Amino acid sequence: MRANTIFASMRISAAGLSVQRQRLNAISSNIANAETTRTPEGGPYKKQFLSVVGDGSNKFDHALEKIRLKVSKTNVGHREPDPPYDDNCKIKLPVAELKEDQTEPRMEYDPSHPDADANGYVKKPNINLVTEMVDMISASRSYEANVVAMNSAKGMFKDALDI
Repeated sequence: MRANTIFASMRISAAGLSVQRQRLNAISSNIANAETTRTPEGGPYKKQFLSVVGDGSNKFDHALEKIRLKVSKTNVGHREPDPPYDDNCKIKLPVAELKEDQTEPRMEYDPSHPDADANGYVKKPNINLVTEMVDMISASRSYEANVVAMNSAKGMFKDALDI
């Protein structure tokens, strides 16, 4: 049994944990800066989001097919063994990139604000706190699901060792 196949599920869950952690960091930064009108770069804070892209080359069923374990034929009545294991079977994990939202900031009338323009309007970040909270709950639940998947894999490995 090859370690590449045994730990594939844990690598997938670990990648999911990493992506959701980065997503939660971006969301918390957005919430913390929802009213920031002046940044070191100039202008209001720009909403951050995580762009997650897979390479698209491996379909899920193809990846499952490639990580099957070889079964030896011990009796003529048993099924044929699987083809030889491909040592190049590597699961390609998604790539996450932090990006800034390029939409225009929202304009709010507040002539007493220090960053107000000549007409009394202030450029504020285009961040909706309700949307950010929903995204945070979604990322948190996805993180929890990856933890459960990793713990299930650990449990299966432990039970297999007890056999």
